[in-house]
Amino acid sequence: FATAGVDAPPLFDSIARAAQPRLRQFNPQELANTAWAFAKAGVEAPRLFEAISEASLPRLADFNAQGLANIAWAFAKAG
Repeated sequence: FATAGVDAPPLFDSIARAAQPRLRQFNPQELANTAWAFAKAGVEAPRLFEAISEASLPRLADFNAQGLANIAWAFAKAG
C-alpha cells in the first residue's frame, strides 16, 4: 500500500494497534520496514513511532546499514 500510494487509513490504524504490543518481538528489519511503510504512506502514527523508537534503541547494534538508513529516513520523513 505504501509503495502503491493507496490511501488506507483504517488499515494502517489497525496495523499500528496490532503491531505496538508486539514490537519487542520484531527483528531490526521488521522495525525498520514498519517505520518506513508508515512514513512512506504519510500516515501519522506518533504512538507507533514512539513504540518503534523504544523497541529499536536497545538493539541499534543489531541493525545492518540498510536498516539504520531506512529507520533514520522514516523518522526524518515522519517528523
